[in-house]
Amino acid sequence: MKKTAVLLYPQFSEYELSVALSVLMQGKKPVVTCWTRNEAVRGESGLTCLPDRMIQEIDLDEIDSVLLPGCMDIMLLKDEEEIFHFLEAAADKVSVIAAISSSPYLLARAGLLKGKRYTVGLAEEARESSGIFEKENYSDELVVQDGKVLTARGRGFIEFGTHLGNVLGLSFNGGWYRC
Repeated sequence: MKKTAVLLYPQFSEYELSVALSVLMQGKKPVVTCWTRNEAVRGESGLTCLPDRMIQEIDLDEIDSVLLPGCMDIMLLKDEEEIFHFLEAAADKVSVIAAISSSPYLLARAGLLKGKRYTVGLAEEARESSGIFEKENYSDELVVQDGKVLTARGRGFIEFGTHLGNVLGLSFNGGWYRC
Protein backbone atom coordinates (compact mmCIF):
# COMPACT_ATOMS: atom_id res chain seq x y z
CA MET A 1 0.00 0.00 0.00
CA LYS A 2 1.27 3.46 -0.85
CA LYS A 3 1.95 5.93 1.96
CA THR A 4 0.65 9.31 3.02
CA ALA A 5 3.40 11.91 3.30
CA VAL A 6 2.82 14.18 6.30
CA LEU A 7 4.75 17.43 6.17
CA LEU A 8 5.95 18.78 9.48
CA TYR A 9 7.35 22.26 10.05
CA PRO A 10 8.01 24.54 13.01
CA GLN A 11 4.81 25.45 14.89
CA PHE A 12 2.68 22.82 13.08
CA SER A 13 -0.69 22.28 14.71
CA GLU A 14 -0.76 18.89 16.40
CA TYR A 15 -4.50 18.78 17.06
CA GLU A 16 -5.34 19.44 13.41
CA LEU A 17 -3.53 16.21 12.52
CA SER A 18 -5.00 14.12 15.36
CA VAL A 19 -8.12 12.74 13.67
CA ALA A 20 -6.50 12.39 10.24
CA LEU A 21 -3.61 10.39 11.72
CA SER A 22 -6.02 8.25 13.74
CA VAL A 23 -8.11 7.52 10.62
CA LEU A 24 -4.95 6.61 8.70
CA MET A 25 -3.92 4.28 11.54
CA GLN A 26 -7.34 2.61 11.68
CA GLY A 27 -7.24 2.16 7.92
CA LYS A 28 -3.75 0.62 8.15
CA LYS A 29 -2.42 3.36 5.87
CA PRO A 30 1.35 3.77 6.15
CA VAL A 31 2.58 7.27 6.91
CA VAL A 32 5.95 8.92 6.30
CA THR A 33 6.67 12.21 8.06
CA CYS A 34 9.02 14.69 6.44
CA TRP A 35 10.59 18.13 6.74
CA THR A 36 13.14 20.03 4.67
CA ARG A 37 15.90 19.46 7.22
CA ASN A 38 17.17 16.46 9.13
CA GLU A 39 16.23 17.80 12.55
CA ALA A 40 13.48 17.64 15.12
CA VAL A 41 10.44 19.84 14.59
CA ARG A 42 8.51 21.40 17.47
CA GLY A 43 4.75 21.84 17.08
CA GLU A 44 2.70 24.78 18.33
CA SER A 45 1.79 23.06 21.61
CA GLY A 46 5.33 21.88 22.28
CA LEU A 47 5.32 18.34 20.88
CA THR A 48 8.70 17.63 19.32
CA CYS A 49 8.77 15.19 16.40
CA LEU A 50 11.66 13.70 14.47
CA PRO A 51 10.60 13.36 10.83
CA ASP A 52 11.19 10.01 9.13
CA ARG A 53 12.85 11.62 6.10
CA MET A 54 13.82 14.88 4.56
CA ILE A 55 11.31 16.06 1.98
CA GLN A 56 13.97 15.74 -0.72
CA GLU A 57 14.24 12.00 0.05
CA ILE A 58 10.56 11.23 -0.53
CA ASP A 59 10.05 8.92 -3.51
CA LEU A 60 6.87 10.20 -5.15
CA ASP A 61 6.15 6.71 -6.47
CA GLU A 62 5.76 5.43 -2.89
CA ILE A 63 3.08 7.94 -1.86
CA ASP A 64 -0.49 8.50 -2.99
CA SER A 65 -1.40 11.37 -0.70
CA VAL A 66 0.00 14.39 1.13
CA LEU A 67 -1.23 15.79 4.44
CA LEU A 68 -0.40 19.35 5.56
CA PRO A 69 -1.18 20.58 9.09
CA GLY A 70 -1.85 24.21 9.84
CA CYS A 71 0.83 26.34 11.41
CA MET A 72 0.73 29.09 14.01
CA ASP A 73 2.61 31.45 11.65
CA ILE A 74 2.47 30.02 8.12
CA MET A 75 4.37 33.02 6.74
CA LEU A 76 7.52 31.59 8.35
CA LEU A 77 7.43 29.08 5.47
CA LYS A 78 7.07 31.57 2.60
CA ASP A 79 10.68 31.07 1.51
CA GLU A 80 10.83 27.27 1.96
CA GLU A 81 11.17 26.56 -1.77
CA GLU A 82 11.66 22.81 -1.17
CA ILE A 83 8.07 22.60 0.08
CA PHE A 84 6.67 24.27 -3.02
CA HIS A 85 8.76 22.15 -5.40
CA PHE A 86 7.65 19.01 -3.55
CA LEU A 87 3.97 19.99 -3.70
CA GLU A 88 4.16 20.85 -7.40
CA ALA A 89 5.79 17.48 -8.18
CA ALA A 90 3.46 15.52 -5.90
CA ALA A 91 0.35 17.09 -7.44
CA ASP A 92 0.93 15.12 -10.64
CA LYS A 93 1.40 11.80 -8.84
CA VAL A 94 -0.93 11.62 -5.84
CA SER A 95 -4.67 11.09 -5.54
CA VAL A 96 -5.19 13.69 -2.80
CA ILE A 97 -3.41 16.65 -1.25
CA ALA A 98 -5.07 17.60 2.04
CA ALA A 99 -4.38 20.93 3.76
CA ILE A 100 -6.03 22.33 6.88
CA SER A 101 -6.18 25.70 8.62
CA SER A 102 -3.43 28.01 7.36
CA SER A 103 -1.67 25.37 5.23
CA PRO A 104 -3.78 25.94 2.08
CA TYR A 105 -1.47 28.97 1.85
CA LEU A 106 1.28 26.49 0.89
CA LEU A 107 -0.94 25.04 -1.84
CA ALA A 108 -1.77 28.51 -3.17
CA ARG A 109 1.89 29.49 -3.10
CA ALA A 110 2.72 26.33 -5.09
CA GLY A 111 0.02 27.23 -7.65
CA LEU A 112 -2.20 24.27 -6.74
CA LEU A 113 -5.32 26.29 -5.91
CA LYS A 114 -5.57 28.02 -9.29
CA GLY A 115 -9.15 27.60 -10.49
CA LYS A 116 -10.04 25.44 -7.46
CA ARG A 117 -12.65 25.97 -4.78
CA TYR A 118 -10.95 26.08 -1.38
CA THR A 119 -11.22 27.15 2.21
CA VAL A 120 -8.46 28.34 4.53
CA GLY A 121 -8.14 29.47 8.12
CA LEU A 122 -6.75 32.88 7.27
CA ALA A 123 -8.65 36.13 7.65
CA GLU A 124 -9.82 37.86 4.48
CA GLU A 125 -7.21 40.60 4.92
CA ALA A 126 -4.41 38.01 5.12
CA ARG A 127 -5.71 36.19 2.03
CA GLU A 128 -5.91 39.42 0.07
CA SER A 129 -2.55 40.82 1.20
CA SER A 130 -0.78 37.56 0.30
CA GLY A 131 -1.67 38.12 -3.35
CA ILE A 132 -1.87 34.38 -4.08
CA PHE A 133 -5.49 33.44 -3.34
CA GLU A 134 -8.30 33.66 -5.89
CA LYS A 135 -11.00 35.49 -3.95
CA GLU A 136 -13.82 34.20 -6.17
CA ASN A 137 -12.98 30.56 -5.37
CA TYR A 138 -12.97 30.95 -1.57
CA SER A 139 -15.64 29.09 0.40
CA ASP A 140 -16.57 29.60 4.04
CA GLU A 141 -17.40 25.87 4.39
CA LEU A 142 -15.46 23.82 6.97
CA VAL A 143 -14.22 21.29 4.40
CA VAL A 144 -13.96 21.75 0.64
CA GLN A 145 -12.86 19.21 -1.95
CA ASP A 146 -12.17 20.20 -5.54
CA GLY A 147 -10.65 17.37 -7.52
CA LYS A 148 -7.67 15.99 -5.66
CA VAL A 149 -7.34 19.06 -3.44
CA LEU A 150 -8.94 18.85 0.01
CA THR A 151 -8.89 21.95 2.23
CA ALA A 152 -10.38 22.65 5.63
CA ARG A 153 -10.58 25.27 8.32
CA GLY A 154 -8.89 24.35 11.60
CA ARG A 155 -12.07 23.88 13.60
CA GLY A 156 -13.18 21.30 11.01
CA PHE A 157 -10.35 18.92 11.93
CA ILE A 158 -12.72 16.04 12.71
CA GLU A 159 -14.60 16.35 9.42
CA PHE A 160 -11.29 16.89 7.60
CA GLY A 161 -9.76 13.70 9.01
CA THR A 162 -12.78 11.54 8.24
CA HIS A 163 -13.17 13.07 4.78
CA LEU A 164 -9.53 12.24 4.04
CA GLY A 165 -10.14 8.64 5.12
CA ASN A 166 -13.17 8.39 2.85
CA VAL A 167 -11.30 9.87 -0.13
CA LEU A 168 -8.55 7.30 0.40
CA GLY A 169 -11.13 4.50 0.65
CA LEU A 170 -10.00 3.49 4.13
CA SER A 171 -12.00 1.38 6.55
CA PHE A 172 -12.33 3.20 9.89
CA ASN A 173 -14.82 3.75 12.67
CA GLY A 174 -16.01 7.35 12.33
CA GLY A 175 -17.89 6.96 15.62
CA TRP A 176 -14.59 7.34 17.44
CA TYR A 177 -14.67 11.06 16.72
CA ARG A 178 -18.16 12.06 17.79
CA CYS A 179 -18.83 14.00 20.99
